[in-house]
Amino acid sequence: MTLDSNDSAAGPRSGASPGPVDKGLRRGSVGLLGVVALGLSSTAPAYSIAVTLGLVTMTVGDLAPAALLIGFVPILLTAFAFRELNRDMPDCGTTFVWNTRAFGPWTGWLVGSWVPTVATLFAMTALAQVGAVYLLSVLGLDSLAGNDTAVTATGLLLLAGATVLARRGLQLATGIQYALLGLQLVALFGLGLAAFAAPGAAAPSPAWLNPFGFDGAGPFAEAVMLCLFIYWGWDALITVNEESEDADRVPGRAVLISTCVLLVTYLFTAFAAVAYAGTGTTGIGLGNPDNATDFLAALAPPLLGNALATVVQLAVCVSALSAMLTCLVGSGRGFLSMATHGAMPKMFGRVHPRFRTPTVGTVVFGAATAVTLVVLKLASPRFLGDAILCVGLLIACYYGATAFACVWHFRHRLRDSARDLLFKGVLPALGGLMMLAALARSAYDTISPDYGSTSFHGIGGVFLLGIGAVALGGLVVLLVRANFPRFFREGEDTVAPPTLTPSTSTRNESRAL
Repeated sequence: MTLDSNDSAAGPRSGASPGPVDKGLRRGSVGLLGVVALGLSSTAPAYSIAVTLGLVTMTVGDLAPAALLIGFVPILLTAFAFRELNRDMPDCGTTFVWNTRAFGPWTGWLVGSWVPTVATLFAMTALAQVGAVYLLSVLGLDSLAGNDTAVTATGLLLLAGATVLARRGLQLATGIQYALLGLQLVALFGLGLAAFAAPGAAAPSPAWLNPFGFDGAGPFAEAVMLCLFIYWGWDALITVNEESEDADRVPGRAVLISTCVLLVTYLFTAFAAVAYAGTGTTGIGLGNPDNATDFLAALAPPLLGNALATVVQLAVCVSALSAMLTCLVGSGRGFLSMATHGAMPKMFGRVHPRFRTPTVGTVVFGAATAVTLVVLKLASPRFLGDAILCVGLLIACYYGATAFACVWHFRHRLRDSARDLLFKGVLPALGGLMMLAALARSAYDTISPDYGSTSFHGIGGVFLLGIGAVALGGLVVLLVRANFPRFFREGEDTVAPPTLTPSTSTRNESRAL
């Protein structure tokens, strides 16, 4: 097929009816609870806390709960930006549409689409590997769990299964997510309760939440960056906004609910783990390097016994699987939006006539993840590890840009009310500045050749992969620009034309607060 954008759909024009252009998705098919479940699942809470809490504790000791709380602040502020932008432009293209509308097609394509897509792609390779390792362990195949070929093959099978489920429809995916998410939360809260009740467990201390107790800016910044990673992913729920009930409000509410549930879950788990295991560097201590990347494996057997410890292992496995499924759901819809607005080939705009899902985008993203996993694995296991570590750079980049897009998009409405000034201006601006600071700090840390597992000419491999991914995106946008000139000429005006007068918008938003 030709890639001439003059033949591509360019989205609604000025004077179009309110709401996004109909893309063929099944509208109103998921309610608030289902959207919240998708948002929580996409963060992989059991997996995220399992592989991160030990590293945070090694950095700041028993102030790990404080780091989790402080790391939540920029996430919450950014969540307000996502909520306000979704109210005004409920499109499954989310960051692509919003950044295009605010800053133009170049920024929309590069920062709103390319950067989150690459971040998700790298994260998916990790999820496939983790899911495979834990699944093999749960099945008692420990010898295969230590075999790279077996793990990669199993990961590819899991990825294929998740792709099939994502292609079958949002209702099926949501129903499965309820079960997977329920197992994760039961496992984490059950382990936490057992830890608090265990003989010899310390009483939780308010000092563990002291934001001024960190030993210098370096450990503080490193711990907060780690915590940003474990909250990342909730924005995937916004991509189903066109299929949710009350599309301009339900996803925004789900954003705030899911992030707050994550905060409570992580703080409860962190307090319980520190109270029971302490921060020592030996045994089950959270400061033990052997426990750094999976503290649940160290704590579960002595707390719950081998049988229930296997359930915790299974929870981490399904955590990775559910996040893979949600990533596939979100990415396919992002490609659908871009194709609808004339920024990608029209084939990505095809929707399955029965399942009402973006079949091509979902399958292509699943295949791209499989290829990335194999290529990185063949290149070097260490290279794959650095690719995963660079995700933090990419997260801070597109979250921060979207926060600033909120401020810029609503700049003429900030004087309409105190609410508009706060939720459309002040809070998103603070979130954007915090994300910008996190990006700068992350770049500073990762440029060191000692950061991660690889380096090139004295520059850390994590930095090169992160910055290199963004630079490669710039070249990709140049190629896209040549094939879709119409979008780059008109995209800022056509991707999401205003459909509400300021007075109507203000009344609706005040009623929705």
